Amino acid sequence: MELLSIASGSSGNCYYVGNEETHLLVDAGVSGKKIETALNEIDRKPSDLNGILVTHEHIDHVKGLGVMARKHGIPIYTTGGTISEIKKMSSVGTIDDSLFHEIEPDEPFFINDLSIDASAIWHDAADPVCYSISDGKSKFSIATDMGNFDDYVVNKLKNSDIMVIEANHDIRMLQAGPYPYYLKQRILGNRGHLSNERSGQLIKALLNSHIKAILLGHLSKENNFEELAYETVKLELSDNEYASDVREFGLEVARRDRPGALLTVGN
Repeated sequence: MELLSIASGSSGNCYYVGNEETHLLVDAGVSGKKIETALNEIDRKPSDLNGILVTHEHIDHVKGLGVMARKHGIPIYTTGGTISEIKKMSSVGTIDDSLFHEIEPDEPFFINDLSIDASAIWHDAADPVCYSISDGKSKFSIATDMGNFDDYVVNKLKNSDIMVIEANHDIRMLQAGPYPYYLKQRILGNRGHLSNERSGQLIKALLNSHIKAILLGHLSKENNFEELAYETVKLELSDNEYASDVREFGLEVARRDRPGALLTVGN
């Protein structure tokens, strides 16, 4: 399996996950053109896509959803609450009902040879989820836009070979920054976003002996920066039982405005 972060941040989120048989997007929060360009760079094209998994309805996750689905006839998989909200969004445009496929958290389903497992998360959206995707040999997990986590989330994401975990903000930067009070409280709350420290704590709970890559995702443009997120998570991962150097885990920051490297596990 392979994973490409096309964009990850407060201004847009989109990831490609696939193998030779099956090709998926997790969210489509950037323009269709940007998605197509990124796919072309890894010798894929939008017409190859077998589905778009949507985590929730916020615009930084669905900006390009309508264009991609309509133009290429791509099925959309998400929860019922998210479908209802997407249908209300004039910015997404009208999407044919036949393209929507309602899913339920904790009820895994297949798209061709890939198993998809959605997990309920805490975020201020209608019915948000994160996703784990497996071919039976490897497991990739993408978990962003959640204000906190518990044992349920840890148990659903554990044993991942590659994972994208939110490291949205530095608490001190957010508190001292220009955001209005209500927005600061929203971000800091249990239905907001993970701080760098909390991200590191979640990652530490998910570490295993076969991790190939960890991407820190959904960094805030105003309340975080790459080096700070990396160093904070690195500190939280100190004294773990698997490695003394986080480079052994392939720890990196997913870029906000451009694709990263194609990450591959197995053939």
